[in-house]
Amino acid sequence: MIRAAGARALLLLAAAAYAWSADEVVVDFEKAVPLMPDGQANRISQWEENGVVFTLAHEPQRTKGKGMVMFFTHLATGHKGIASAMATEAIPVRATFSKPVSSVTVSFWGSTGTPALLEAFDADGKVVDRASLESVPGRKAPGDPVPIFKMTVKANRIAYIQFSGPREGEYLAADEVRFIPVDGDRK
Repeated sequence: MIRAAGARALLLLAAAAYAWSADEVVVDFEKAVPLMPDGQANRISQWEENGVVFTLAHEPQRTKGKGMVMFFTHLATGHKGIASAMATEAIPVRATFSKPVSSVTVSFWGSTGTPALLEAFDADGKVVDRASLESVPGRKAPGDPVPIFKMTVKANRIAYIQFSGPREGEYLAADEVRFIPVDGDRK
């Protein structure tokens, strides 16, 4: 009897460990090209990676230009990050998942003093979780690299997330997006 209970407990622990490690999917933007051959920023209408589509949350309202996202390179790490390319109009970046997810952690870096907001939405467009910072972490000394920080949202069935916060002339770049598909909805 004790042996059977111990075996069941071990089996449950193994299943939980497998589920924990097998579920997480990572988007890191490392295949992106930040600059075109002519040295201009590579601005695109959408980016798709690992079943996630990144776009702007809506088209620009103050200009007639097409809404674009672009990539920045974090100088200290060489990592690539995605951000809104609309310098004069703050438009959130949206990441839409091909299947529902239960947790999303985004690693960011941004302009000193920029607020940051990460929101999770369900399939009906209702906000189901939110994380925010009044001001992103800044450098402690002028020679220090721009800090990378994480924000997480969790809910039963997240359909998409949006991140925002930068004001005119500021930026907030997503360095990496990690998410966990809802059980039974794995890719």
